[in-house]
Amino acid sequence: MAQIELWNGDICDLEVDAIVNAANTTLWMATGVGGALKRAGGDAIEFAAVRQAPAPMGGAVITPAGTLAARIVIHAVSLDRDRRTSAATIESAVRSAMARAREAGVTSIAFPALGSGVGGFPLDEGARITVATVRDELPSSPSIVHVIFALRGAAAYAAFAEALADVPAMSGAHGRSAS
Repeated sequence: MAQIELWNGDICDLEVDAIVNAANTTLWMATGVGGALKRAGGDAIEFAAVRQAPAPMGGAVITPAGTLAARIVIHAVSLDRDRRTSAATIESAVRSAMARAREAGVTSIAFPALGSGVGGFPLDEGARITVATVRDELPSSPSIVHVIFALRGAAAYAAFAEALADVPAMSGAHGRSAS
């Protein structure tokens, strides 16, 4: 069974097989999680992503992770060109990210709060959707043994902690913060 964990800190610092990026259909990485990943891991991540654009809403593509500690970045397309999203799109993007993770043989993966930053999607609802969808996908993803919800700030951490408490657990979850 997979360990599910909350992380309050910079997703770029995590040593996992895959980091999920909250991407738009063009796969340009200017702001939010994408901008942070590009600044920390290098322009090569964005160049590899853009070569695969346009990507469909709710889809996901894989790129190398540049100089990040992660092996790959999974660009989960959760925002349209105008940075808008929906519950159905977030769910589809999480499912697509989990499918790409299975295909890549990932054992550990970190998800941000998709759509809640520049997308403006309600944090509590996005947390519930993401947690429920990841938990739903885990039985068909036996290679994934560690899932981290990488969050920035108390509000995001609290929303995901509440979602983890509300959604039936497959395994224990705990949290930690960056030092």
